[in-house]
Amino acid sequence: MSNTLLPLLRAALLCVCALTGPAFSADAPPAPPPIADFFDNPAFSDAILSPNGKFLAVRYSNDNKRDRLIVIELATNAVKVVAQFTDRDVDQFEWINNDRLVLDSTDKTVGPGDAVYWPGLFAVNRDGSNFRQLVQVSGSFVQEHGVARNVLSANHFLVRQKGAQHSDDVYVINSKRDGIDETGDLKYVNLIRVNTVTGRSETVRRPGLARGWLLDHKGEPRICVTLDKNTEAVWYLEPSSKEWRQIAAFDAYLGGKDAFWPLAFAPDGTLYVLSAKGKDKQALHTFDLTTGQLSAEPLVALADYDFSGSLVTTRDKLLGVRYLSDARATVWFDPKMKTLQAAIDAALPATVNLIDVPARAEAPWVLVRSYSDRQPDRYILYNLDSGKFNPVGSTHERIVPARMAEQELVRITARDGLPLPAWLTVPTAVATAAPTAVPTAVPTAVPTAVPTAVPTAVPTAVPTAVPTAVPTAVPNGKRKNLPMVVLVHGGPYVRGNEWAWSPDSQFLASRGYAVLEPEFRGSTGFGTKHYRAGWKQWGLKMQDDIADATKWAIAQGIADPKRICIAGASYGGYATLMGLVSDPALYKCGINWVGVTDINLLYTGHWSFTSDMNSAYLKYGAPTLIGDPDKDAAQLRATSPLLQAARITQPLLLAYGAADRRVPLYHGKKFVEALKEHNPNVEWVVYQEEGHGWSLPKNRIDFWGRVEKFLQRQIGTP
Repeated sequence: MSNTLLPLLRAALLCVCALTGPAFSADAPPAPPPIADFFDNPAFSDAILSPNGKFLAVRYSNDNKRDRLIVIELATNAVKVVAQFTDRDVDQFEWINNDRLVLDSTDKTVGPGDAVYWPGLFAVNRDGSNFRQLVQVSGSFVQEHGVARNVLSANHFLVRQKGAQHSDDVYVINSKRDGIDETGDLKYVNLIRVNTVTGRSETVRRPGLARGWLLDHKGEPRICVTLDKNTEAVWYLEPSSKEWRQIAAFDAYLGGKDAFWPLAFAPDGTLYVLSAKGKDKQALHTFDLTTGQLSAEPLVALADYDFSGSLVTTRDKLLGVRYLSDARATVWFDPKMKTLQAAIDAALPATVNLIDVPARAEAPWVLVRSYSDRQPDRYILYNLDSGKFNPVGSTHERIVPARMAEQELVRITARDGLPLPAWLTVPTAVATAAPTAVPTAVPTAVPTAVPTAVPTAVPTAVPTAVPTAVPTAVPNGKRKNLPMVVLVHGGPYVRGNEWAWSPDSQFLASRGYAVLEPEFRGSTGFGTKHYRAGWKQWGLKMQDDIADATKWAIAQGIADPKRICIAGASYGGYATLMGLVSDPALYKCGINWVGVTDINLLYTGHWSFTSDMNSAYLKYGAPTLIGDPDKDAAQLRATSPLLQAARITQPLLLAYGAADRRVPLYHGKKFVEALKEHNPNVEWVVYQEEGHGWSLPKNRIDFWGRVEKFLQRQIGTP
């Protein structure tokens, strides 16, 4: 076999991107990378091994044209385009079994406001034969491949659970909503089994108002989660009686000490769940389906993080657990996999290396996804017999890692003593050589150093705590007194970031800005106390956390106190506006895209557009998490950027999507009207076809080009 798949794919006019960039001269600093290098659609975007490990399915577009699905036979390097469309792109895909794949579609050339197609669903053999449409797109049939009988209506979507991968069947979900236009509140979700050869389908009987489904390791429905008002119930389908049995119930929005979330079934039938079990951090437990009890001790618990991750299994064995602390890593229970991970980490130092193992391996291949804070995702095949690597592709092929900035997790203390994690990206001196290529084989002696953000050791036994190492101060040698962008994540009740390459922060760093991304209170993933401390704190303590993180960066000498801009999308846009209101001396300017401008508008809406926020959440969740529009009316007025607009005098860049249903355009329109009388330094842009964020490269490039010019005017270096 050749040393790389790249020449082969290029020869087939299916060029998979190169993994290294050009060297650059030491005589003069190179120009910063073009905006498109960060925000264009990737040519290569995904790769999945077949269950037997003999074939690799790849999603790839040639010359920025339509994404198509390619299958490579690894023993012979034979390449076959098995699915492509003239008017759409291949989107999600999975192996059904060793001979057949399932895929859906999207149209990457239009935004949500102009979309006319639904994803549809299709199946095809790995040699391109027996292509069959299973689900309609846009209420009509795909013409270029003909129409088969038993095609489901367009509102059916693929379930991303692999199951046993040994039959021709897959599962799809079908959501039922209030109203006839599919825009009303979600009522329940049906689960439907579909044969990908015949198209025949069968709906699984629900135990109630289903919202989520979980398949067991054999690919059969086993768990259903229902929601009735604010009560979430977990149901188990007994294999013997085929009857549903309720095994738990709790508040869907506020949780509780007995709350858990089903994660996966192991090959031996054990159910693994996520639960805090009355403690601060959520951990990985087993759940006894007979007694209804959680395991007394967790299988995996992290000292500083809620457990988030997945099981790594083959057909008949639990190999390990993948988890997220500051970075992603794997705890291997299988000794051979532990040895393999150590060998690959030694050959690919300073990167996270996630190993994908075929479910029913009949070939010596595993697939490695390798990345770091400076290296975007790259996929590499590794041969267990020869010990050799075979590069497949990189998702951002024009990015040169040596020119990217280092990202690290720092720990800050808020004014009330609450620990605050924050992600810091600081531009460093540009390297003068290209990064090294992927090695061709595992060397016998290699450096073993890894970034401080990545756990440096995996426990040899099932851990009760996985240690992490994070810096507590800015390392020596970092550039100081820089212009800085405080980048606030959306949600807000989500985790903002992890140790990985980020186009937003890396683009800003490439233009000379330090980037600080606080995980303010209310952010998830850092324990119950951190999460609940953010309830009803929009514009209050959540805002103080962002200011405290900013002041920390000033005190450390990282940020020039006269050149700091606050920016963010969605909730981050709201926090941007409230930052300008609450801390006008701290922030020289603000950038808000698709941001909430008034909390009451989340409840009341506007005649011009309907929000997609579920009424049950607005009734049962939001009043506790965000604020009650009646009981907390005075607080919501005081923390409304719209009502406080007269206090904002700093320059602003505002951007919204006309088709946004999460934060509809009227949020931005009302706010910019309120600014007109007293603030002349406002740049306003509307992307007519976009929703809650920018889906089209042309709009991403345009927006970040505006950001670059705006920052240069306000806080840049002359």
